[in-house]
Amino acid sequence: MRYIIIGAGAVGGAVGGRLAESGHEVVLVARGAHGAALSADGLRFRVPEGELSYRLPVVDGPAALGELRADDVLLLAVKTQDSEAALGAWGPAPVAGGGTAAERLPVVCAQNGVESQRLALRRFRRVYGVCVWLPSTFVEPGVVSAAGSPLTGVLHLGRFPHGTDETARLVAADLAKSRFEAPVVPDVTRWQYAKLLGNLGNAIEAVSGPLDSAARLAFYRRVRAEGAAVLDAAGLAHASEEEEQAARGEKIRQVPLDGVPRGGGSSWQSLSRGTGTIESDFLNGEIVLLARLYGVPAPLNELLQRLANGFARERRAAGSLPLAELVRLGDEAVASAQES
Repeated sequence: MRYIIIGAGAVGGAVGGRLAESGHEVVLVARGAHGAALSADGLRFRVPEGELSYRLPVVDGPAALGELRADDVLLLAVKTQDSEAALGAWGPAPVAGGGTAAERLPVVCAQNGVESQRLALRRFRRVYGVCVWLPSTFVEPGVVSAAGSPLTGVLHLGRFPHGTDETARLVAADLAKSRFEAPVVPDVTRWQYAKLLGNLGNAIEAVSGPLDSAARLAFYRRVRAEGAAVLDAAGLAHASEEEEQAARGEKIRQVPLDGVPRGGGSSWQSLSRGTGTIESDFLNGEIVLLARLYGVPAPLNELLQRLANGFARERRAAGSLPLAELVRLGDEAVASAQES
C-alpha cells in the first residue's frame, strides 16, 4: 500500500518518516514554507537515534498525483479545523479503474478529538479512527521530531464508527513494522474519548504554560473531572486512566532531542507558530457541545475554549496568562454556572 500523508506536520511527518524508514511508499502533502522545504531538502526527522533524512514525493493536493492508486491509503493528519477543506479536496480525486477516493479508498484519521472522522464519514465510505499517543513536534519548515523511545507511539486503530476489517489489520501491521504499536480494536472511539479527556489540558498548557506544577495539575484534574462527567451524562464509554497507562506502560519514554526546544503539545505549538487557529473547538469544545446537548454544566471547558480561541485570534504568546488568573476565572465561571 502507498500512504498519502495529508498534513505532514508533527504527527503526519512522524508517521510518514517511520513508514518510509521501514520501506513503505509514502507521499507527503504539505503547503507553504513547509511544503517548499520538504520539496527542496527532504523530510528532516529528529528522533532519539539522531536526525534522519528522507527524500519523499511532496504534493500540495491530489491533482499533482493524477489518478490515485487502488491500493492508496489516505492518512489524514491535519488539525481538525482544517479537515473539512482537506476532505473536500481529496474525496473527489479519481482512482485508477474508476470511481473516486471517497467511494473506494480508506481514509485514516490520525488526529486529536472525534470530529474529523464524523466529517469524513459524510464523504468517504471507508473511514478509520486512530487514538494517537505520539509525542511529536513541528520544529521548523521541513523538520519534525518524535521523541518517543523505544516505541515512537501507540496508535489504537479501528473502523469508524465501530468494528475492524482486513484494511485495519494491514495498516496496523505496517505501523508495527515502523516503531509503533498499533492495536486493532473494535471500539476505537472508546479510546479516543479517553484521549480527549487528556487533551482537555492542551488549552491550559497553551494559555498558561506546561502542566509541570501541582497547582496546574490540580486545575487540570478539575477540568478533566468535568469532562468525564459530561461523557458519562452522554452515555459515551471511555477507557479508564488505568487502562491507558497499561496500554502505554514504559513503551514510550520521551528523550530530550538536540535542536528541539522543550515546548508543549499541539495547541501550544499552534500558538507558538502564530497560525491564528487552534483546535480547542474540537477538544474542550466537544465537551461543551455534549454538555449543551445533554443539559449538564461545563463552565471550565467553556472558559478554556473561549480563552484558547482568543489567544489564537489575537496571536498572544503561548503560556502568558498567569495561572492564578486562570484559576480565578475558572472559579468565577463555576460559581456563575451554579447560580444559573
